[in-house]
Amino acid sequence: MNRFILLFTLLMSNSWSLNAQSGLTKAGVEKLAEAEIARQKELQHTRAAADWEKKEITIQDKTMKFMYKISGSMPPEGRSLYISMHGGGNGPAAMNDQQWSNQIKLYTPKEGVYVAPRAPTNTWNLWHEDHIDDLMEQLIKDAIIMEGVNPNKVYIMGYSAGGDGTFQLAPRMADHWAAAAMMAGHPGDASALSLKNLPFAIYMGGADAAYNRNQLAAVWGRKLDSLQADAPGHYIHDLHIYPGIPHWMGRKDTIAMPWMASFIRNPLPKQVSWHQDDRLRSRFYWLGLPDEGRIAHAEVRASFSGNTISIQENQHPVLYIYLNDHMMDLDRKIRVVYKGKVLFNSKIKRNAAIIKATASRMDRDLVFSAGLSLIAEKVSSL
Repeated sequence: MNRFILLFTLLMSNSWSLNAQSGLTKAGVEKLAEAEIARQKELQHTRAAADWEKKEITIQDKTMKFMYKISGSMPPEGRSLYISMHGGGNGPAAMNDQQWSNQIKLYTPKEGVYVAPRAPTNTWNLWHEDHIDDLMEQLIKDAIIMEGVNPNKVYIMGYSAGGDGTFQLAPRMADHWAAAAMMAGHPGDASALSLKNLPFAIYMGGADAAYNRNQLAAVWGRKLDSLQADAPGHYIHDLHIYPGIPHWMGRKDTIAMPWMASFIRNPLPKQVSWHQDDRLRSRFYWLGLPDEGRIAHAEVRASFSGNTISIQENQHPVLYIYLNDHMMDLDRKIRVVYKGKVLFNSKIKRNAAIIKATASRMDRDLVFSAGLSLIAEKVSSL
């Protein structure tokens, strides 16, 4: 059972939480959400301070070291965070250590915390093994607490094997990022579908032919062109393939920094397309799944407008829909339409347990106060 579902279950079983949700108003939600985020920061501060001092994060048997540097003054809305993954891969630790040492020097944002983590392993897929998601999430939490990072200004990037990781982590954790930049990497089996609301840049040497990287970069450019044509305003992307340039692009890719910085995350997009990776996840923007209902490579397409939620496609047995007052008016009826059929049209109650469970990420815009579950063709309140 993942941490979110466990926390949700515990809170739902707590009588105080159930009593606290009775008559919860929009104003009450705002106060409770702010208080819970403050509480989470206090609860997690000791861990974050230790991580930041040691410059390493350990979860179970995996440790991710990191280096960081800070540029510019902190804006009123909080700092930016750039997570920059090194190259290397399957080989001796010394090779990956050298790539890590180089990565901290490659880019400097005009403003923000620039972090170069060191992959916990020395494998070919060092940046997209199962443990990476949890380590990245902890890194973001630590940076929010220790450096005042704004969750809407978190960026992911990587070179070579780090580019491989960007192809994989950008879509599967798209709800965490404001933009992503992939340098000289290979897409592997990554799906572009989940990039609907995540600006994605590709930088590649035209002569970087190993593993067909240059050709696949062009394929991805065309793929994103097609997706954008079908969904105007979405799948924003920027493709640069430099003719005659090999794997090392001579820092031409540094234009990624101002390009990424021009974007702020949209945490509550009105249209969401979610392709579940084989590294199973339980949350994606305002959608969720129970542990027992996640299917690798299954897809969900959903949208909302006014107080109507439309589910165009759902290939999971159970789908959660999380809601808050920034999405729609929770004092009015909520309408759920599944493949053109109205399944639900009723008021729902704001729920203190959902607020508390979703606040653990310390991401104010992704704190929810109500929820629905879709099972087969039946919708009910969480």
